[in-house]
Amino acid sequence: MTETPYFIRLEEARALCSKTPPALSVEHVDLDHAHQRTLAVDLKSLVNDPPFDNSSMDGFACKYDSNATYPLTLSVLGTQAASGDNLPLNVGAGQAARIMTGAPMPEGTDAILPIEMCAVSKDGQFVVLNEAPKPHFVRKKGENLLEGSTALSKGSLLTPARVGLCATMGHATVPVYRRLKMAIISTGDELKLPGESLQHGEIYESNSFGLAGLVRWLGHQPVRYQAVADSMDGLRTALNEASAECDVVLTSGGVSMGEFDYVRRLMETEGDIHFWRMKIRPGSPPLFGTWNGTPIFGLPGNPVSSHVVFRMLVADYIRNALQSDGPREWTVRAKLCDRVKSTMDCVTLRRVELVSTDEGMMAYQPKHQGSGNLDSLASASGLTMLQPGEIGEVGEWIDVVVL
Repeated sequence: MTETPYFIRLEEARALCSKTPPALSVEHVDLDHAHQRTLAVDLKSLVNDPPFDNSSMDGFACKYDSNATYPLTLSVLGTQAASGDNLPLNVGAGQAARIMTGAPMPEGTDAILPIEMCAVSKDGQFVVLNEAPKPHFVRKKGENLLEGSTALSKGSLLTPARVGLCATMGHATVPVYRRLKMAIISTGDELKLPGESLQHGEIYESNSFGLAGLVRWLGHQPVRYQAVADSMDGLRTALNEASAECDVVLTSGGVSMGEFDYVRRLMETEGDIHFWRMKIRPGSPPLFGTWNGTPIFGLPGNPVSSHVVFRMLVADYIRNALQSDGPREWTVRAKLCDRVKSTMDCVTLRRVELVSTDEGMMAYQPKHQGSGNLDSLASASGLTMLQPGEIGEVGEWIDVVVL
């Protein structure tokens, strides 16, 4: 049996996780249900967009003449509307056609002058162009999309704009990855559901609710299981059930060095641990491996730590498995306005509030930073990315992950 790596760098942990991806499958969904899904194939356009040369303005269409002088009077041949029942117009020399936005360019025209730059005779038979018509007001056939071209790549997160693009391409349904079912199991004798009465030593269980929100943020399906008391038998039963029903298992708590850290103990004896502990603060105790062949993340029990590890590790794992371009965190440079306590061997992920100023982004650390203080995360807009040994002094510019 190979030795389990422990206390490894974040990059090493991500690499090890990527070697054990979840099982994926593909389904076709209609566009009304495609938002926040991940495209499973390269998607090609079924049409040209625009499908024909058309006007981007309400105005008059005519032939551009570089030798003409303006104002210029032209006779009005007819009207080209943005509907499918237009009679064909063939505009000749000395003529123009009234045209609506989106309407096909009449035969013989290649330029538009907006209506506000024109003067129309009372009888509507003539129009005076007060300046030269503009060829750039013509949208050319296929200038946005060419039929058969790839407009969205495999792994694209289908945002509202991208769903609209799918429709523009002519697709009524799209192939996407099936949403992963992600089990969430909190552990601990002291946990009670919100709303229940608390006895001395008991606390409300919050991690599963926060983790479920993060799973939905990624576009997948959380499955919250009842919290498991500190027992090997109860945990074994819960893991067996979750691994049979879900694609990925997330546990919360029970992964440190204590006597009652049953997730780690059970995984060591009956599971398959790929690594244990990472060089990040907060959140150093997590483990990753498989239980009955299903990928499992053992997240810390402290609520801030579980959230941070999900953001830094689990989210990256899911995106990597689907080759998805989102949703993801992004990084900005920010100036520290409070000293941030860092470590010599870990990436330090302290919660900060970001404020935009003329000088740039300012990062404040106004709350107590204990990993059990969820309020410090709920009010934060970013996490510091202090590298091992990097000193977080006031006035220093650092990388901050925007939440």
